Amino acid sequence: MRRDYDLLIFDWDGTLADSIGRIVEAMHQAAGRAGHATCDDEAVKGIIGLALSEAIATLYPHLDAEQVAVFRQHYADVYMALDEQPSPLFEGVVESLEAFRAQGYRLAVATGKARRGLDRVLRANGWQDYFDITRAADESRGKPHPQMLEEILAHCQVEPGRALMVGDSSFDLLMASNAGMHSVAVAYGAMSPQALSVFGPQVCIEHFSHLQAWLSRSPAAVIPG
Repeated sequence: MRRDYDLLIFDWDGTLADSIGRIVEAMHQAAGRAGHATCDDEAVKGIIGLALSEAIATLYPHLDAEQVAVFRQHYADVYMALDEQPSPLFEGVVESLEAFRAQGYRLAVATGKARRGLDRVLRANGWQDYFDITRAADESRGKPHPQMLEEILAHCQVEPGRALMVGDSSFDLLMASNAGMHSVAVAYGAMSPQALSVFGPQVCIEHFSHLQAWLSRSPAAVIPG
């Protein structure tokens, strides 16, 4: 079967894992512990995908580096407690990824998580060796810089035009654009389809399983208006 892409690269939080609510709650609790006012939920959702220190600095631009570091530690402590049982994968993720592997796609992850957090959730799902390569924000330049994607492409020896980034935030889609890649937006994560459409995804899907239908150009593919 002819394919338009050889390599599928996925964001983690809000794309594969239903973790947005925990991230928002952890940010609120961390702000309280650090003695800062809480931001509204939509503001927090708007920074999901960034490396944690950059996310905190974006929400609280008046903080200096030391204060950001303290806030970051509070967030890490709160999130680990909330995520003792890692956030579940979205419906259809496991079945779809298995189908992609069976069809011969290369699979990778590019996430705003730190390596420690990513390894923890990969272990929880028995996926330590599942993906061809995974890249985390603390071992590369954070989104939307394309370095993570460039490292994945180099590892897999795939040209940008043969790879696809799948994510739920503007940072995912901008990162793909900066790397010369196409992207797919998911409508069930941190940002709305309307907000994501500005960044030029090939399609915006409402359910993870719709990605498989779209890749095969099946009539069953659902594309929100």
